Amino acid sequence: MQKSYPGTCFCGAIEIEATGAPLEMGYCHCNSCRAYSGGPLSAYALWMTEDVKVKRGAEFIGRYNKSGMSDRQFCMKCGGHIMSEHPGLGLTDVRAAVVSGLAFEPTVHLNYAECVLPIRDGLAKLKDFPAEAGGSGEMVAE
Repeated sequence: MQKSYPGTCFCGAIEIEATGAPLEMGYCHCNSCRAYSGGPLSAYALWMTEDVKVKRGAEFIGRYNKSGMSDRQFCMKCGGHIMSEHPGLGLTDVRAAVVSGLAFEPTVHLNYAECVLPIRDGLAKLKDFPAEAGGSGEMVAE
């Protein structure tokens, strides 16, 4: 039996569940994630879309898709960010702080070329995205 990770928005109106281990955990430094989160970077945990389910409160989910790549989802009651689906990749990026019981163990920094808060942690730093996700796959120096 695979482990499940429950999560809620800030007010609890929306409840989600991610099943199994995330495919990847890391940080995104792109301008869009920074503007959306209001922070210098965004922590994410990436699952296959079919492994993330809305258990309660689907009617409160608002969506915003600026680029066509990311369908950002938030609670219309409290404004809390929940997840971003990436339809072209079949992946869902769940905000790392949303799920309970997940030991956040990042392995990569994405879009590090756009970084405004340099982090020297020894993790891989990608200029943009991995090649298999449509990026250059190019690494940049810490």
